[in-house]
This record gives sequence, C-alpha cells and structure tokens, in this order.
Amino acid sequence: MDLDTERLLLEVTETATQLLPKVTHGGVTLVVNRRRRTVESVAATGEIPRALDRLQDELGEGPCLESIWNLYTVRVSDYAAETRWPAFVAALLTQTPVRSSLSIQLYTNENELGTLNLYSEEANVFTHDVEETALTLAAHAAIGLANARRGDELQSALASRDIIGQAKGILMERFSVPAGAAFTMLTKLSQELNIPLYEVARKLISEEHPPK
Repeated sequence: MDLDTERLLLEVTETATQLLPKVTHGGVTLVVNRRRRTVESVAATGEIPRALDRLQDELGEGPCLESIWNLYTVRVSDYAAETRWPAFVAALLTQTPVRSSLSIQLYTNENELGTLNLYSEEANVFTHDVEETALTLAAHAAIGLANARRGDELQSALASRDIIGQAKGILMERFSVPAGAAFTMLTKLSQELNIPLYEVARKLISEEHPPK
C-alpha cells in the first residue's frame, strides 16, 4: 500500500475516534491472500487494533473476518456476553480492554476485500446513530481507497481529500468546533442534500471564496 492511501485511511480511523462517542480505537483490515485467508492491519490508531487483527488471523475467527468474508456489518454489543468466536473472545477479554466493536465492510471487488473496525472499552456503545455515522465514514474511506487504487485517479482522490479538508477548516473557524464535529456537519449535509461529500465541500468553499 502506498503512503498516500495509508494516510487517507488513517485520517478516517482517527476521525472516527474523535467523532464517535466512547470509540477509542480504530483500524482497517485488508485481505492479503484470499486463498489462504490471511489479513494485514493498516491505519491503526494504536497497538490494540493491530493486536486484534493478529489474533483473528492466527485463530481464523472474529468479527473482522466475519464482516470480510460474509460482506456485512458485524456489531458486538458486549464481549462479556458474546458467544460467537469463543477462542477470539476469550483472548480479547484477557489481553485487551475492548468490550464492544463494530466491523464494517469497507470495499470489495473481485480482487480486494477489507473492513473498517472500531472499538470501545465500554459495552453497548454502538447504537443505531453511532453505527449510521460510522457507515458514512466507511463510505468516505471506500471511495477514497477505490480511487487511490487506480493509479490514474490517485491525484483526483487526494484532491478530493484536500477539498474536504479545506471545507472542514471553514466550518471549524465559523462555528468554533473541532475537526470531528466539522466533519460530521459535512456528512449530515451530504445525507440531507443527497449529494456526494466532495460536492458539499466544494460548494461550501465556493460560497466562502466566490470566484472573481
């Protein structure tokens, strides 16, 4: 994976931990060998997401793998009461402070698979509202990653990210809010207007700095 793509994904995982209440860790799991079902951990916000990816890879079970191979979102409300993947859950409870998680299918095509994984040290954190916001973040990551994977569209993906960053800066200054809150404003506008996040950002910049 190239450096720009990893930065894009790390921006998403870091934004998730800033934006989503009580979500303290995040990372992305990518499949590196479909035949052997091996995965790698990227864009992790710390050691815990990497450790959980290693455990799942070694044990061959867990929510990230469930999400990757079955192509759906996997929520764990409380690991203390979780009965799926017994070996993984036992290791998680003894080796980490994580008590709930959300794994979202990040992108898929015939060659590539991945998930966005979010973790909390408290149980019952991933409510419907939190999950909806997380899905928006995952969609942003998927679009950016898909563009970055196509070499001829890499610059376009990075330009889109820069424009979204500029729009976030405008909202942060205008409303005196942190980066995470500015990003959620943009995503809500995108959903309400039913237009891509990039277009919302571009329109905001154009209104703030109209062409002369």
